[in-house]
Amino acid sequence: MPATTPPVIIILAAGKGERFRAGGAVTHKLDALLQGKPVLAHVLAAARASGLPWHLVRPQGGTGGMGESIALGVKATPDAPGWLILPGDLPLISAASLCRVAQALNEKPVVVPHYQQRHGHPVGFRREYFAALVALSGDEGAKSVVQAARAPGNVLTLALDDAGVVLDIDEPGDLRAAEDHARRR
Repeated sequence: MPATTPPVIIILAAGKGERFRAGGAVTHKLDALLQGKPVLAHVLAAARASGLPWHLVRPQGGTGGMGESIALGVKATPDAPGWLILPGDLPLISAASLCRVAQALNEKPVVVPHYQQRHGHPVGFRREYFAALVALSGDEGAKSVVQAARAPGNVLTLALDDAGVVLDIDEPGDLRAAEDHARRR
């Protein structure tokens, strides 16, 4: 992938947020306020600040799961040289982390960021994974694509010093923890 053509950030915002509501919340997790702004607004701000192109997957009524959401986003950007798969519930992710994953796609065709030994997002894929990504369905996401890429040595594990790559919002307690983390930054 030429360094001059950046990958597209696919922001996944089609989930129903059922665990968040089951925890007593009255709003969708992506609309919940963190430091006075909706969770999704933080993710969109990081994408804009990165300077990378991005595409939001948020169809009316949701999708059949993360796999289908990824497939929709990749199909909507068929000419991209690669994709960064970013769930919309990671409000503390930094623009710098997005850029680091994008740059690392120059080294390997799949990039999995980590923070303190925890798998994070966005997971990056170069163009050669287009067919595998658009074939996804269900709720598992692209885990199977990453696993298949490991055997031939096509995966780069990228250590990042950004807790925002792992701090997602699934339950109301996660929102409180993110608020605390954001205040400490």
